[in-house]
Amino acid sequence: DKAASARSAGRRVIVHLDLDCFYAQVEMIRNPELRDKPLGVQQKNIVVTCNYEARKCGVKKMMSVRDAKEKVPQLILVNGEDLTPYREMSYKVTELLGEFCPLVERLGFDENFVDVTEIVEKRLNQLQQSGCSRVCVSGHVYNNQAINLQDTTHVRLVIGSQIAEELREAIYARLGLTGCAGVASNKLLSKLVSGTFKPNQQTVLLPESCQDLIRGLEHIQKVPGIGYKTTKRLETLGVRNVCDLQAFPSAVLEKELGVSNAQRIQKLSYGEDDSPVTPSGPPQSFSDEDSFKKCSSEVEVKEKIEELLHNLLDRIDKDGRQPHTVRLTIRQFSSTDKWLNWESRQCPVPPHLIQKFGKESSNIISPLVDILMKLFRKMIDVDLPFHLTLLSVCFSNLKDLPSSKKGSIGFYLKQMSPPSGSGKRVREVEDVSQGEGSASWNQSCNRTGTTKTRKLSEEKKSNIKKEGIPDFPFHLFPAGIDQEVFRELPEDIKKEILSGRT
Repeated sequence: DKAASARSAGRRVIVHLDLDCFYAQVEMIRNPELRDKPLGVQQKNIVVTCNYEARKCGVKKMMSVRDAKEKVPQLILVNGEDLTPYREMSYKVTELLGEFCPLVERLGFDENFVDVTEIVEKRLNQLQQSGCSRVCVSGHVYNNQAINLQDTTHVRLVIGSQIAEELREAIYARLGLTGCAGVASNKLLSKLVSGTFKPNQQTVLLPESCQDLIRGLEHIQKVPGIGYKTTKRLETLGVRNVCDLQAFPSAVLEKELGVSNAQRIQKLSYGEDDSPVTPSGPPQSFSDEDSFKKCSSEVEVKEKIEELLHNLLDRIDKDGRQPHTVRLTIRQFSSTDKWLNWESRQCPVPPHLIQKFGKESSNIISPLVDILMKLFRKMIDVDLPFHLTLLSVCFSNLKDLPSSKKGSIGFYLKQMSPPSGSGKRVREVEDVSQGEGSASWNQSCNRTGTTKTRKLSEEKKSNIKKEGIPDFPFHLFPAGIDQEVFRELPEDIKKEILSGRT
C-alpha cells in the first residue's frame, strides 16, 4: 500500500559512486610516470577527459586537441580510442562493489549506484542494541545542515555516509582509483549530490535540503532522466528550470507529454524517484562505432563495417553467447541538428550464421557485411550523394550456449585488447546512458527512436501495404524482422531464417 511504500522510501539509502577523471586515472595506473603531469585522453581530435593537473592549467573535458595544446603546450596526450582497458577496470570496480552489497547498478563506465539500505538497517539495529547514541558523518553534509540524531532518517543517511567512505577506501586500496560519492534517499538525489565536492570527496544529502539542491540546477536538462528532446518540448511551453516545471499545470503537461511521462518528469522535479537499483549483469548487447568527418561512398561504408565487425566478433567470441539480432545505425551530416539525423535498421541473424559465432568467426564476416549493406541501402539511396559522419554496428538478443560459462563479469577481466590501429571510437551499450541517467529514468534516450526513424517506420508500413503480399506469407515472418530487407536477402538465407523459426 501507499503508506508502506512511503515508509520504505523514507528508509532507503542509496550511494552514487563517480570515479574521478576515469580514463585518465586508468592511464596513470598503467603508466605511473604520468601521475603528476598534465595528461589528456584523446579520441580523434577531442580531449575526452584529462587529469586534475591538466585541469589546473585550464584544460577542460571535450576541448579540441588544438585548443588544449595551445593552452598547455606540455600537455601529454594518450590515445583513448581502444576502450578495452577502461572497460576491464570498470567491471573490476563493479565486481568489487558487489562483494559488499548485491544491489549494484552500473551507469556508464565510471558510475555505479549501490543500494546499502539493508547494511544500514543492520548497523542501525546494532547501534540501538548497544545503547550508543553517537554516530559521526563521513565527508560533507550538503548545505552544512545540522544533523538531528533523534531523526532515524538522518541517522540512516549518516551510517550510509560511513559505508560510502568504506567503499571508496576499498576501491582505492584494491584498484588505485579515487572517486566521489553522494548519499541520499534515492538514485536521482544521490547522483545530483555526488559531484558537490570534487575530486575524491563525498557528500550526504538530508531530506530538508532536497529542494535547495534540485532548485539550484540551472536548467531542466541537468535533471537526470529529462533528455534532450523532452527538454526542447518543455522549452516551447516556457519551462526552463526546475521551479518552472514544479509550478507548471499538471493537466497541460499531461496533454503535451502523455500522462505517465508528465507525472514521471514532475516527480523528478521534486526530487522524487522510486526506481530500484537494478544489478546490471553482463552486457545485453555489443556495439562498436566509427565516427569521422565524411564517408560518402559504398566502398568506404563497406570497409568501415568490416573493420567494426573484426573487433565485435572478437568480443562476442570471448563472451561466449550468440547474438540473434544485428542492427546498423548511421548518422548523416547536418549543420543544424545533430540529433534528428540518426537512423537504424535491424534484422535477425540467419540461423546458419548464429551457429558459427565463436567457432568460425572469420568465415562469417563476409555474409554479415552483405546483410549490413542491405540494411544500409534501406536507409540511403546510394545513387544520390550522401555524407555520413558515423556508422555503428550492434549485436543484441544474446543467448547462452547450452554449456558455456559466458557473460560473467569475471570474463571481462580476462579480455585481451582487440586489434588496434583502426582509428575508431567505441561506444559501449553500457555507455549510452552517460549524461542522461539510467534507462529507468530516461525513456527517450534510445537514439534509434528518433522522430525521423519513427516517420520512416510508418512510411515503410504503408509501403508494404501498397506493395501487396510479399514473397512469403506474413504469418511466417519472425518477430522484429525488417520485411523489406528480408525480401532482398539471398534465397538460402531466407529459408534459413524461416526454418529457424519453425
